[in-house]
Order: sequence, then structure tokens, then C-alpha cells
Amino acid sequence: MKVDGKHYRSLWWNAEAQVLEIIDQRSLPYEFVVEQVRTRDDFANAIREMRVRGAPLIGATAAYGVARAMADDPSDESLGAAWRLLNATRPTAVNLRWALDRARETLRLVAARDRATAALSLAHEIADEDVEINRRIGVHGLDLIKNIASQKPAGEPVRLLTHCNAGWIATVDWGTATSPIYHAHDAGIPLHVWVDETRPRNQGALTAWELGSHGVSHEYITDNAGGHLMQHGLVDLVITGTDRTTRSGDVCNKIGTYLKALAARDNNIPFYVALPSPTIDWTVTDGVAEIPIENRDPREVTHVQGVDTNDALGVVQVTPSGTPAGNPAFDVTPSRLITGLITERGVCDASEAALASLFPELAVAAE
Repeated sequence: MKVDGKHYRSLWWNAEAQVLEIIDQRSLPYEFVVEQVRTRDDFANAIREMRVRGAPLIGATAAYGVARAMADDPSDESLGAAWRLLNATRPTAVNLRWALDRARETLRLVAARDRATAALSLAHEIADEDVEINRRIGVHGLDLIKNIASQKPAGEPVRLLTHCNAGWIATVDWGTATSPIYHAHDAGIPLHVWVDETRPRNQGALTAWELGSHGVSHEYITDNAGGHLMQHGLVDLVITGTDRTTRSGDVCNKIGTYLKALAARDNNIPFYVALPSPTIDWTVTDGVAEIPIENRDPREVTHVQGVDTNDALGVVQVTPSGTPAGNPAFDVTPSRLITGLITERGVCDASEAALASLFPELAVAAE
């Protein structure tokens, strides 16, 4: 996607310097900062500290982290150590483990002298695959938006609500939940997007920054405003992303997604989840019982980053000193509350049978 008219991916390989370059998302939407990731530990810290975030982007970053480790030391011991270090950075998003497992299994079959080249080639492949997966999610999601638009009076926008940031900076490009939005906007369909602030971390601000950069009509709202808007007929469609989806169709996403699904169900509003296939965890059936939920630093709840009246970037405390805070980062939306899953192979029900019909080779491999 574009920033100030220039196309960017959320990460890219600098072949001259032999380093990965990333957009440091901690500085967005206030400052656009590009930094270089040079060492294996740098890669782990970039993921852990959420300089890069979003399940697909975490996976791609980890693949480049393995490539860095193989360039430094291509031994089996180094490969195992890189897998363990990077896998421990974020426990919930399954793309991380998926990318690391793919790298480990591929490189085990490659001679040590060739591993650095093979690992870097695989990282490029994973990044390019992510772009194409998300583009195709957008194509299939576009059909849903077209159908809603066809039933509205001429010129009236399709009103979408999204939660968290499932945009291009949470992937390598296009985004998941935002990809249908960008495709519809580029096709000339009138849109208006309600953007949840998504506390903590206010990741809705990233979505607002993205949509504004692309010229999509949007409005930033508090997390708790979504149900009110649905009650008053101001939401036509909800689309969110996902960090892990079970084989039965339960979806784990940023905290607060479950509440949006409940409100959508109560108001008969379709609730869709944009689902890249690497985000499916075929080893898990019951999302509520089996998916580990990351508990992050309470400071993300007690403090907020922003700019003051002089446009100076800073952090302020919003709670009384000494007040404890809890910070579960994700929740699970049961499949019964989900209208459908938008995948790179089409739209399907949130069920094991439907997912297996779209991805039979993955379902069989997991058995």
C-alpha cells in the first residue's frame, strides 16, 4: 500500500546491507520510522516488543530471523536455538510457529553450506505468499461488499465496522480485514468504516492512519460505541482479522472481538473474519479451552501514547498510581457467532467441514 504516494510493504530485504528493514509500528500513527533488524536477538526483540505485529507479519519476520541465524551459523544447533528463541516471543499467533516449523523442516534437508541461501529464499517466498493470500482474500471479500451495496440506495455507502488493526502493516501487504475494503474502495463502491480504537494499544489508530492514507472514508470510535451503532442500523457488515483459528472455526483475535460478535448477532448483522490459511491451527478444536491467551504488560492498560498540543510524542498514565491492571491480549469468538470466513480460496462457513473442503490437503496433513 502507499504512504505519501510511495508504495511500501511492511518489511523488505535490503540486499546491499544484507539486513531486514521494517516499519517500527510503535511510532505509528504519529511518526513513520524505518529501522534495520540485524541480529537474531534483534528479530526476537522486534516481535516481542511489537515493533512488528499482526499474525502474518510476525510469521514473515520470524522466517527472516531464521535466515539471519543461518547466515551467522548454519548448524543444526543454531537452527534449533533460533526456533526456540523466536517461538517464545508471542504465544498466541499461530503464524509464528507455522513459519518457524516450515523453515526448520525445509532447512533440515539442506546441507549446512547451503542453508543461509536457502533460508533467505524461503523467507522471501513466505513474504510473497502472504501478499498474494491477502490480495485474494480481498477479491473474495469484495463480492460480499458488492452484494450489500447492490441492496442500498444509489450513493449510500456500505458501512463496515472493524476491530484492532488487520491492515497492511499487520501483514506484508494488503491486510486481511482491510483487503476487501481496499478492493471495494478501488472499485468505486462508496464506503464508510467505523474504526474501533481497540484499547489497549489503540491499534485502531493504525487502521485509521492506513485508511486515511488510502483515501477511504472512516471514523474513529470508542470500543464501546459499536453496539450502539449496530442498534441504530448504522453498521451493514463487521469484518475482523484473526491471530489463530481452530479447525472447528473458533476465532482468536484481539481482545474485544467476542463482544463485537455478540452485538452483531443480537442485531442480525453479518460478522465475517478474514482468514489466511496459515492462521488455521489444525491441532486445536476448542478455541476457548485450548488456545493460550497472552497476558501482556499491564502498562499497556495503565498508560497511553499520544501527542500533546505541541505535537510532542509522549506517554501519559491514565490510572491512579498503585492500581493493578490486567491485560489479556486476545479473546476467542466461538464459531456459532461467525457468519463466515473469508479465505484466499473463497468464503465458507465457520466449521470444520467447510474449512476442510477448502483446504483438504492441510486438514489431511494434520490428522
